[in-house]
Amino acid sequence: VHAEVVQLSFDPSRITYEELLEVFFSIHDPTTLNRQGNDVGTQYRSAIFYHSTTQRLQVKEYVAQLEAAKVFDAPIVTQVVPLDHFYPAENYHQDYYANNSAQPYCRMVIAPKLKKFKKAFQSKLKAKAK
Repeated sequence: VHAEVVQLSFDPSRITYEELLEVFFSIHDPTTLNRQGNDVGTQYRSAIFYHSTTQRLQVKEYVAQLEAAKVFDAPIVTQVVPLDHFYPAENYHQDYYANNSAQPYCRMVIAPKLKKFKKAFQSKLKAKAK
């Protein structure tokens, strides 16, 4: 079953995997099974597809820390599974927000999330993205 995800390439000398996990767990609800907001279905599940044993262990440790600190009111249900194969989205989904920011879903759902993200992680963004 597919999941709607992004695959990130990053330079660990500029941003750590743990910092990426911090962003991931702060921009969505990792406690809802097969759902993000009004989007419902297995493709909307919270999932991390790791590339190495080191990444798997880092995710497991990070989740354990979040749960020990009771950051969320419910258990974290994020799947942590090895990446088997990544399929890029169809062309009409590429840069969707940039190409469709006037759409009601983008204005009402995505724009507020981006605003919250930019405020919380402003120090980690490139100057032009601020």
